Amino acid sequence: MIKKVKSTIYLSDIKKFESGEHFESYKFLGSRVVNYRGKVGTVFCVWAPNAKSVSVVGNFNNWCGENHKMMRVYGSGFWWLFVEGIGEGELYKYEIIGADGKRVLKADPYAIYSELRPNTASIVKNIPDYEWHDQEWMEKRNTTVPYDKPINIYEVHLASWKMKKDGSIEKAGEFYNYRELAHMLVDYLKEMNYNYIELLPVLEHPLDMSWGYQPTGYFSLTSRYGDIEDFMYFVDFMHQNGIGVIVDWVPAHFCKDEHGLYRFDGTFLYEYENELLRENYTWGTATFDFSKPQVQSFLISSAMFWFDVYHIDGIRVDAVSHIIYMNNNQKNRYGGHENIEGIEFIKKLNCAIFSKYPNVLMIAEESTAFPLVTYPTYDGGLGFNYKWNMGWMNDTLKYMQKHPDERKHHHNLLTFSIMYAFSENFILPFSHDEVVHGKKSLLDKMPGDYNQKFANLRLLYGYMYTHPGKKLLFMGGEFGQFIEWRFYASLDWLLLDYPMHRMLQHYVKTLNRFYLENKALWELDHKMDGFRWIDVHNWQQSIISYLRFSKDPDDFLVVICNFGLASYENYKIGVPRKGMYLEVFNSDKAEFGGNNIVNTEKLKTIDEVWHGYNQCIEFRLPALSCLIFKPVEFFNNQEEKEQYDNNI
Repeated sequence: MIKKVKSTIYLSDIKKFESGEHFESYKFLGSRVVNYRGKVGTVFCVWAPNAKSVSVVGNFNNWCGENHKMMRVYGSGFWWLFVEGIGEGELYKYEIIGADGKRVLKADPYAIYSELRPNTASIVKNIPDYEWHDQEWMEKRNTTVPYDKPINIYEVHLASWKMKKDGSIEKAGEFYNYRELAHMLVDYLKEMNYNYIELLPVLEHPLDMSWGYQPTGYFSLTSRYGDIEDFMYFVDFMHQNGIGVIVDWVPAHFCKDEHGLYRFDGTFLYEYENELLRENYTWGTATFDFSKPQVQSFLISSAMFWFDVYHIDGIRVDAVSHIIYMNNNQKNRYGGHENIEGIEFIKKLNCAIFSKYPNVLMIAEESTAFPLVTYPTYDGGLGFNYKWNMGWMNDTLKYMQKHPDERKHHHNLLTFSIMYAFSENFILPFSHDEVVHGKKSLLDKMPGDYNQKFANLRLLYGYMYTHPGKKLLFMGGEFGQFIEWRFYASLDWLLLDYPMHRMLQHYVKTLNRFYLENKALWELDHKMDGFRWIDVHNWQQSIISYLRFSKDPDDFLVVICNFGLASYENYKIGVPRKGMYLEVFNSDKAEFGGNNIVNTEKLKTIDEVWHGYNQCIEFRLPALSCLIFKPVEFFNNQEEKEQYDNNI
């Protein structure tokens, strides 16, 4: 039985698409098996307004389009054809005689499935009638805003997280299937206490080396890891286990392979006609022409498709700066470098997504200081609800790579981020981009000897997880991958045979759990009320201390990060309340690979003015460490304090 789907194209669809307002255009464009006037076959529909002729070709006609020419609809830019007897699984392309007179074979821009690379044909496929089991997750998502909740993201490249056989694409290693990966990753994510997974692009793309960031199929799930039902199962299984799914999406540019979007109908249809606006010379790709309403319909429909069909929970929009600024130093009509049409496209995209899915994540990878990225469009913003904090990431890594003796001269790199931490809704990212192209792995960036490298990395993670902002870590960072990430080879899981790597993994697991369990680390992430410096000025010793608060003012954490090589037996910091404090986290514990300089007893406040407070605590502070204390009892007056002393 053929599920009822749209078999014809209506004038209303054409008008909405042409005006840039059709956000579900995948429902009438592309291919789908239908029962059309009592006959079973496949209907094809494509937008190619400047083509002289368009035919459907495939194995069914020996890739010759003479007998399967499409007809132009209503004199528009759309072409349509019904072919009886063709079913799911049939390979096809469009044979286009372009405006330039050249004959090209193009993959379907709206195909939802394609051949495994290096083959490039589209595959006839209806959206499966999958039986979802994530109703509880989806209902909770619909009623839960993300801002005062913990977001701890594990970023994954599916091909290289783990591989079959000898673990290398170059040596004919095999990919795991989406279903296999679902089970392996869920087990690992739950063990490691992550509550989100972010996938490098699963859009179809021809070149493994691009990691998915040069796509050809904006609706086509990559067939490297299985089929559509397999990925639906992947998302479904994640949801059933309390894990959200974010996918990377690439609307800034596309690759120029002949079967793709480039010069689709013999003209620059999807891309700018002006070469300097069109060409991204750094990446060798073409930039979408965001001024065209049809391109807006195409791209927004693509984003909507992944939410509608696959139940994903968020999109990280790649390379936003290449959308909101013009290529190659070009200027707009007002003399600035902002891409006015690109900015309006981004606003329209976010409005469309949030109008249907108000509590999903729309994340901008935006590397400039463009203002109001995460502000609503009605307040003049771009409309995202999260942005990667690239400034924090760059400054922090620059600081951490310096020898501890030199850090005192660069203290501002550590502290400046708080000046703008609440200007946007930030995610703190240590992503795949920071561990490739000669940048070294996170562990290898750290200075010092073997043990100091691990101590520095534990400290870095402790600082990251106590700093305002949601969290993201690329795979391998959690156990100390020593060499750079290689897209063609599996992570070095064998490192877990070595004690320091195994203890680092245990540390990250413990830190993740501590983060999830403590509201002070995320409930007021985006408000100044959630953070307060204790001592920001101790550059001589490279030590910072601060408070993190939850919505309950009595629920706070005291954080101390020592970025120097000296340890202290009697280090003091001021605290806001009299009482008893307990060390609840210490990166220097022996179980994490540290020297086990810890504070096992409760600390009673000392009546001494320190850091502007009327009381302080004194404790042991290891080198290269992150310590966290929590108040466990408050003294509201002198009588309570004396009573405690007498009981002791």
